[in-house]
Amino acid sequence: MNVVFDFGAVVFSWKPQELVRAAFPERAATPEQARALAEALFHHDDWQNFDRGTIAQHEVVARAAQRLALQPAAVEALVADIPSRLTPIPETVALLQRLRERRDRQADLRLYYLSNMPEPYARVLEQRHDFLQWFDGGLFSADVRLIKPQPDIFRLLESRHGLAPARTVFIDDLPANVDAARRHGWHAIHFESASQLAPQLAAHID
Repeated sequence: MNVVFDFGAVVFSWKPQELVRAAFPERAATPEQARALAEALFHHDDWQNFDRGTIAQHEVVARAAQRLALQPAAVEALVADIPSRLTPIPETVALLQRLRERRDRQADLRLYYLSNMPEPYARVLEQRHDFLQWFDGGLFSADVRLIKPQPDIFRLLESRHGLAPARTVFIDDLPANVDAARRHGWHAIHFESASQLAPQLAAHID
């Protein structure tokens, strides 16, 4: 069985509302304001293109500052600080370690990742976290100029690593990505927590 992990909010902490509250307390003073500002910043086409690797970090900063009437220096600081906020989720890493140990004993279990991630962030994660070497392969969106939930990124991971759809289970926190994987013929689990994931994943691999 092939197990494919998303990274943000699954393996690494991703809390956009906390980011905007810290950076722009006057614009994100309430949970509703924080939610709206995070949505406007991180779900806009500009950020999607940053994930896709088609615009650079300085461009996404300038565009967001102008579009949202934010101080460019504050946006730049927020965007630059994100890699340090992408901290491993201990419970998921512990689950990954158990899977890695099982993979070492069980020849037909493989671990992969499929993550929407800007290129500078991807390089930081690779440099800082040795446990990424536990994966047998994977794709960062910016490296291949594709993002989830586009079907082509699922096809690319599949073709690069010879994944059989019926023997592949995908884990993501975003329902749109989970639905896209299912449409592609993969099994998929909507991630809410490592404790919720573990029994659902066991049903696929045991």
